[in-house]
Amino acid sequence: MSSNQPDTVTKDLPRHPWDDDDKLHEECGVFGTIGVTDAASFVALGLHALQHRGQEAGGIVTYDPSHGFNSARRFGYIRDNFTSQSVMETLPGMLGIGHVRYSTSGSKGATQIRDVQPFFGEFAMGGAAIAHNGNITNAESLRRELIERGSIFQSSSDSECIVHLMARSLQKALPERMEDALRRVEGAFAVVAMTATQLIGVRDALGVRPLVLGQVGDGWVLSSETCALDIIGATFVREIEPGEMVVITDQGIESRRPFRQQSPRFCIFEHVYFSRPDSILGGRSVYESRRQIGVELAREAPVDADLVCPVPDSGTPAAIGFSQESGIPYAMGITRNQYMGRTFIEPTEQIRNMGVRLKLNVNRALIKDKRVILVDDSVVRGTTSRKIKEMILDAGAKEVHFRIASPPTAWPCFYGVDTPQREKLLAATMSEEEMREHLAVDSLKFISLDGLYRAVGEANGRDNKCPQYCDACFSGEYPVEPADMIEKGFELKAAE
Repeated sequence: MSSNQPDTVTKDLPRHPWDDDDKLHEECGVFGTIGVTDAASFVALGLHALQHRGQEAGGIVTYDPSHGFNSARRFGYIRDNFTSQSVMETLPGMLGIGHVRYSTSGSKGATQIRDVQPFFGEFAMGGAAIAHNGNITNAESLRRELIERGSIFQSSSDSECIVHLMARSLQKALPERMEDALRRVEGAFAVVAMTATQLIGVRDALGVRPLVLGQVGDGWVLSSETCALDIIGATFVREIEPGEMVVITDQGIESRRPFRQQSPRFCIFEHVYFSRPDSILGGRSVYESRRQIGVELAREAPVDADLVCPVPDSGTPAAIGFSQESGIPYAMGITRNQYMGRTFIEPTEQIRNMGVRLKLNVNRALIKDKRVILVDDSVVRGTTSRKIKEMILDAGAKEVHFRIASPPTAWPCFYGVDTPQREKLLAATMSEEEMREHLAVDSLKFISLDGLYRAVGEANGRDNKCPQYCDACFSGEYPVEPADMIEKGFELKAAE
């Protein structure tokens, strides 16, 4: 396979004060297409639509009978790396897959280009590339086993385990080798892969991470979200079901069920924050789910105030719902600087002290002498919330009330989300009242877990005996035990 960037390239990825580090970050987005004239351009557009799922790096692999497999992997945004003719001409073919990446908490800092997906391997029956969204919770034990048996790893990514497991499978065809490999994997995965003739999509048995199927002309598309189908004019066909593998060729689509059937546990935080509001999840508009979260919040935690203001941009739909239900006027009391980039200026001490003000600005004329309800999607460490509260008070607000569109985030995620260690999560060490005092606001209320479930369409709330979603970051109930983390000393929630 040809590649136009060496694997030894590294890049230091500093976290500037305007980076949104006081949030949970989805780590990856995947996209693939087959049967289109210029697959690389379609994949680049799809990844651009999925950029919110990972901004650190992106990669594309394509196949063309005359040129074989070709790849390009770059640090930074898709728009900055995969729009030039010189790059796109190196990626010919009607079949391609791509990946956008956000680094995990353990890999921030100097990152090597060889960590950027898709990964590629040459097998006895031909080449295959693979892109993975999620996290393998037994990756370290698998890596130790594979290294002891002679495997040589090229990256620090847990996803590379899948390639080595495929190489050791005794199955003859690559899809069967992938089935073998994924049966050994624990955790969460939505995989898009390709051979010279096939586009393959797989979701783990619990369906924690999203994956959808679309059609564009005579071709087919796999994507993490439906919003990426829209950008290329593809029609949404259906979601890949939990535990399903689809193998797509020019002959059509074959559906397989390689895993033991289990009750699905889709990530509920996709509805709260990760997915774009113009996407559809489980047949439901993400925007409508977030608006309904605001409605539930207004019912559960009313407060006498003058304005409902979102913390942009993710708090906007919930703030609209809160306003509609409470009758309190909605207002854009905070404006985001949409043109703030990572490389704006060097962060001198004076700039560091400006902090959130580089990214957000308060509408003083609107806020002055008002009792303000701020609606945000989550509170992780609380650092950004404190700064925003100070900005609102500096603008002359009489009162500041926080309403949070998710339950308290008290547990780390091990299924593909970048989460701080548990002791750094505000809700892991403080009660709601202690958090209110820490943030120094007039009131602080989170939506209840039952209220969140109602907002996403579960009329009776959460079934505690059989939860319909993965909500481990709120409840501490992990549908798959994080084996590697338990080995390191992580303690699961005590049985009640």
